[in-house]
Amino acid sequence: MLNRRMKNIKKTLEWLIFAELVLLFAGCYVPSPLYGTWADNNGNKISFVSDGTFVATITDLNTKEKTVTQGDYTVIDNVICFSTTDGVSINTEWDIRGSMLYITWTKGGITNVMTLYHISK
Repeated sequence: MLNRRMKNIKKTLEWLIFAELVLLFAGCYVPSPLYGTWADNNGNKISFVSDGTFVATITDLNTKEKTVTQGDYTVIDNVICFSTTDGVSINTEWDIRGSMLYITWTKGGITNVMTLYHISK
């Protein structure tokens, strides 16, 4: 009888420890500050989704032509690595100050240094 009771107590303690660990890790999740849509007055817009995908509309300031690019992204410290659906890889540094995202977009020989404003989550 005592042996069975000890097993029940041990099992209960194991479940409590497991539940505490789950709550600890779930409570420590911090969403990326990049998530959401960022835009500027030149027509540039980048949307970052929590599943690691993005959609970017980038305006060539010389021709005013807009190009839509989409794909996956990863973040390592202050570098974003974009992998586009057309097979291009774009690596750029980024910084957020307040509600402004500072980023340089270089693709196809066109470089845009952008200051984007957070317009939606």
